[in-house]
Amino acid sequence: MCMQDSIFTKIIKGEISCHKVYEDELTIAFMDINPVQPGMVLVIPKKQIDHFTDLPDEDYEAVMRTVKKVGVKMREVFSGKRVAVMVEGLDVPHAHVKLFPFASPAEYRSLPNTSTEPNHPALAQMAEKLKVE
Repeated sequence: MCMQDSIFTKIIKGEISCHKVYEDELTIAFMDINPVQPGMVLVIPKKQIDHFTDLPDEDYEAVMRTVKKVGVKMREVFSGKRVAVMVEGLDVPHAHVKLFPFASPAEYRSLPNTSTEPNHPALAQMAEKLKVE
């Protein structure tokens, strides 16, 4: 059975633009356009696999290496805040890890505001700050 490309696969293929902060041969990390908190980044494997537990070990380990790299950078940029790592498997049928800065339980438990258009200039500016070399 041929699976339809997820929105993330379309981003990987360059069919949809993103505000990228990191990319290697197995993963890509980019700004979430509907963040729980400003600075939220999604880390995804380049293989479209729905459940993170179904990822081959090499891809899973690559995702977690990228999560750590982005998390380290996030701690530099958002000094004084914690970095949340969330794997919930909702919304997009493509394994992904969400990272975002937070300073309180309320910030951690916030829901994204999907009623407004994404602020692409602000997302681009934040992506530059969070870019991992």
